[in-house]
Amino acid sequence: MSGTGLVVLIAALVAATALGLVLRARNGRVRTPSGAGSPDGWALTGSAPEGAEQVLLLQLSSPVCTPCRQTAGVLGELAAGEPGVRHVEIDVVDRPDVARALSVMRTPTTIGFDRAGRELLRVSGVPRRAELDAALAPELRGRPA
Repeated sequence: MSGTGLVVLIAALVAATALGLVLRARNGRVRTPSGAGSPDGWALTGSAPEGAEQVLLLQLSSPVCTPCRQTAGVLGELAAGEPGVRHVEIDVVDRPDVARALSVMRTPTTIGFDRAGRELLRVSGVPRRAELDAALAPELRGRPA
């Protein structure tokens, strides 16, 4: 192998490692919207908030995604214990239009919407429950039913 080839190989390995570390650090972290408006999450699911529901957790999944099952468990447990939260899971194979409208590039992705349909948060990967609880607390405590 030539010296140039070795340098290119090492550079590619360093770049791949750096990208992997960045993706790993972001996985499961709650992010707030960047300011760009997203479509109304409730409308995308074909529903509206009922009763005390303040937050919609829209999970975009795919059939072959193992972390999607873990995410469904975390979100289902959260919604079962908190009357202000509704969890809806959408299969991107059946509804690619939703993934496209929300600019979702990987599964699982969870997007939280407030009662008015505005995006509150976004999580790629399995959400960290404590971070999710902390991010939703102001919305669930601060708004009347």
